Amino acid sequence: MRPSGRKLNEMRPVSIEIDVMKHAEGSCLIKMGATHVLCSATIEDKAPSFLKNSGLGWVTAEYGMLPRATNSRTRREAAMGKQTGRTQEIQRLIGRALRAGVDRSALGERQIVVDCDVIQADGGTRCAAITGGWVALRLAMNKLMKAGTIVSDPMIDHVAAISCGIYAGQPVLDLDYPEDSAAGTDGNFILTGRRRLIEVQMSAEGATFSREEMGALLDLAEAGAAELVAAQKAALGLI
Repeated sequence: MRPSGRKLNEMRPVSIEIDVMKHAEGSCLIKMGATHVLCSATIEDKAPSFLKNSGLGWVTAEYGMLPRATNSRTRREAAMGKQTGRTQEIQRLIGRALRAGVDRSALGERQIVVDCDVIQADGGTRCAAITGGWVALRLAMNKLMKAGTIVSDPMIDHVAAISCGIYAGQPVLDLDYPEDSAAGTDGNFILTGRRRLIEVQMSAEGATFSREEMGALLDLAEAGAAELVAAQKAALGLI
């Protein structure tokens, strides 16, 4: 039995509210159960210097958590003077994931920065950030196209991310914090709308896992990502 009472293949309730920030070119608030992440996209008319005269654009990300996003207060990283290794790892992951769904030549020599701020954490914050970050990015691209700044749509496909793991000996979908902290195996799966894999992170936290168990988690991840893509489409009025 899962702590939440959910079925093994049951996700937490998902909601995505768009245009929640006045000034950002694209924004949304994504909620996956008790995990809430505010995502915004900012268009910068200049690409990073390493892409000068390449004709290619860039998508990057920044990630952070509010001090009371968790059970106890965490000091702001700005107050500590540096980002933690975890923060750097997660924001690089978000950037890699989102770039996989973008035709950078169609974007042209400009950069879009996606900011993901965790308001409340209950497991799966990086997955929620990627899924919501894609929606914010999509909205920013829509503004570029509407203004005639770009001619063709740079967005190749949806990008969504979901966690899966082995909890109490059973493969489960969409880990919340109690499951994540006690899982024998923990994994994050990033997929496109066409169910192509972008990145898979799996580790034996408390026990090793078999190839069959890995396959079972991949099956759960595919189904979960499909639900998230449907939620993205619904939020954007595409279905």
